[in-house]
Amino acid sequence: MRQLIVTFAVALTFSTGCLASPSGTYKEPLDAKTLNTLRSDFSHLMELANRHDFKALHEMFWQSPSALLVAKSAIPAEGNWAGFWGNEAIDQKLRDIGTSGPVVLQPDYSKFKVVGLTKDVAQSYAPVDITVSYAGQDGTPKPFLILINWIKIGKEWKVASEIILPIPPTPKAKD
Repeated sequence: MRQLIVTFAVALTFSTGCLASPSGTYKEPLDAKTLNTLRSDFSHLMELANRHDFKALHEMFWQSPSALLVAKSAIPAEGNWAGFWGNEAIDQKLRDIGTSGPVVLQPDYSKFKVVGLTKDVAQSYAPVDITVSYAGQDGTPKPFLILINWIKIGKEWKVASEIILPIPPTPKAKD
């Protein structure tokens, strides 16, 4: 356990150090035009998902066995939510979700945020209401967070990982 904590601390220190400039102030590595492109790419991704355009969704993802989608699982052995690695698994998961019934993603663009981690890697965040009836979900809109890591391949930005997280209900206040 101690080894795990030390490894985590070293990794956190290293990753923090990579993003901080020597003066300790963050400088965005991406220009405004690139950040706007990523915002537009996110919007396009949401439109494709709502249209169930599986071929175009496939093209939005990084073509790599390291591409990742974290989503609801329908298979108990995978757990309630699971990671799906590689394009074949991602394509299958998106088809399974999209053909299960209506799927509607409604991002809250007022809370959308994208930042550059390097000149070739960015991360976006958006709260999204998702209506879906896949794997026991009842087809009513529910709040989720979508976190995407983007990677620049050539001149295009691709989804390296998309993590869809359900937002649990607010706990009831104790009397």
